[in-house]
Amino acid sequence: MLRWLLPESIADVLPAEARAIEELRRRLLDLYRSYGYELVMPPLIEHLDSLLTGSGRDLGLRTFQLVDQLSGRTLGVRADMTPQVARIDAHLLDRDGVVRLCYAGSVLHTRAQGVLATREPIQIGAELYGHSGIEAEVETIDLMVRSLAAAGVEKLRIDLCHVGVVQGLLDALGPLDPEVDVDELYRLLQGKDIPGLHEVLRDSPAALREALPTLARLHGRAGAGFDGTGSALARARAQLPDAPAIRDALERLERLCASPVLQRWQQLELSIDLADLRGYRYHNGITFAAYVEALPYAIARGGRYDDVGRTFGRARPATGFSIELRALAGLLENGAPASAIRAPWSDDAALVEAIDALRAAGEIVVQALPGRDPGPQEFVCDRELVLRGNEWIVDPVAASH
Repeated sequence: MLRWLLPESIADVLPAEARAIEELRRRLLDLYRSYGYELVMPPLIEHLDSLLTGSGRDLGLRTFQLVDQLSGRTLGVRADMTPQVARIDAHLLDRDGVVRLCYAGSVLHTRAQGVLATREPIQIGAELYGHSGIEAEVETIDLMVRSLAAAGVEKLRIDLCHVGVVQGLLDALGPLDPEVDVDELYRLLQGKDIPGLHEVLRDSPAALREALPTLARLHGRAGAGFDGTGSALARARAQLPDAPAIRDALERLERLCASPVLQRWQQLELSIDLADLRGYRYHNGITFAAYVEALPYAIARGGRYDDVGRTFGRARPATGFSIELRALAGLLENGAPASAIRAPWSDDAALVEAIDALRAAGEIVVQALPGRDPGPQEFVCDRELVLRGNEWIVDPVAASH
C-alpha cells in the first residue's frame, strides 16, 4: 500500500480550489457581519459527553472518538458545529436578548453524506438565539439564500418541514408500539417507504398506521398564498388530525412561506416535505434544506433547536443554518488566473521598497529566484518591475514572438 494515499472520501485541497474556498469564506463571513453576526471559533475536539449533549444517536454515529492521553476521558472530533455554538451562547456568553453568532471550520464524519461527498466538510453558518418568533426563521433563511447567491447559485429549492407535525401525530394518535425504533421510523418516513411504514407500524394503533404513511405523501410546492390553497399545506390540513400541535406547526409553515422577505427571491422555490426528517434530531420546530441542480445532496441545512441550550444550563430559542463551503465553492465558475507582477531578485534597497509598496497596495508580486523558471502556477505575470534610470517602475510584459 502506498504510504501517501489518503483515507476514503478524504482529499487534499489544491491551490485553485483553496483560493476559491478561502475567498468565498471571507465573502460570506463579511456578509454575516453586515447582518450583525459575531464570529466564534469552537475547538475541533471536545469531551464526547459535551459534544453530543442534546443531540440524537445519528450525530454520535458520525463522530470520531479518541482517548485523551492526559485525562483518559473519551474525546470526540466535531461532526457538526451547531451544538458547540449553542454551548457558547448558553454557557459562556450568558447574554440576555438576541445573540447572533457565525462560524466557519472543518468538521469530520465517520461516513460521507453521499457518494460524492467528502468526510471532511468545511462548515460555515450562522445561528440566531433569543427569539422564538417566525422572524428568526425568515432572517436565517434569507441569509442562507443570500449566501448561496453570493456563490452564483441561480436556481434554488428549499424543502420545509416541521418536526412538530410528526410529534403531534404520535401524541394525538399514539402511543407508538414500544418495539418500534424511532430512528428507523424517521428513516422510513424520509425515504417515503410506505410498505416499510406499514410493516413497522403493524402493532401500533390503527389511526397511527393510517396517518404516518399519509404524512409521507404530503410533499410538493408550498403555494403562493397565505392559505396555501392547492398546496401540500392545504392537503395536510385536510388529511391530518386537527390537533393543536399539528395546527400550530402548519400555521407557522404558512406564515413562513408567505413572508415578503422570502418571496422577493425570484430564483427560490419553496416546497413542503412533512416527512423530510433528516438532520441530527436536535431540531424541534421548522427545518429546511437547500438543494441545487448540480448536487445530489443538500448544500445547506438548518432549523429551530430550542432545547439544545437547556442541556448547557440555559434554555434559549435558537434557529440557524450551515452550508457545506467546499461543495459550494465547487459550484463557482473557474475564474481567470490572478494578475501578478514579476520582479527580479536583488538586494537593491529601492527594489525592496518598491515591492513592499506594491504588496501593501494589494498587488501580487512574485520575485524570480536566480536561475529558476517559475513554472506553471495560478498567477499570470502580465507586468514586471523594471529599472528606469534610478527608479523601479511597473511595465507591461512584452509579448513574446
